[in-house]
Amino acid sequence: MKLKPREYARRVQRASPPSPLGKDCLWAFFVGGGICLLGEVLRQWYLAKGLEWELAGTLTSCTLVALSALFTTLGLYQKLAAKAGAGSLVPITGFANAVVSAAIEFKTEGRVLGTGAKMFTIAGPVIVYGTLAAVVYGVVLWGMGAMV
Repeated sequence: MKLKPREYARRVQRASPPSPLGKDCLWAFFVGGGICLLGEVLRQWYLAKGLEWELAGTLTSCTLVALSALFTTLGLYQKLAAKAGAGSLVPITGFANAVVSAAIEFKTEGRVLGTGAKMFTIAGPVIVYGTLAAVVYGVVLWGMGAMV
């Protein structure tokens, strides 16, 4: 049975559940903002403990990644991501979730070929292009005489 494009579109429209776009956007906004707020609270806490500004920022990132990995391992991050969508994927915690999820999924294939190899399926391109961008940025700054 060959369907015409209009008939196909009509059937898809009828079979698809309605998407509450406004509600989904608000969830993403508030969850993403909440993760960022948690990061700022952590940074301020580290600063209040007397740590230097740069070290406080580094520890904040490390803490958020560790919390994300823990929540992914416990199965809680997936529940949050199902509700919040991109709001939970954009911050650094989404990256940690992607790496840990892949590691958990392929652990039955062994430590090296399963966990070790598969956890970089998603993280690999991010690391490669992030490193490449840093090198290009450094070369541009060096060329402009900004680096001493």
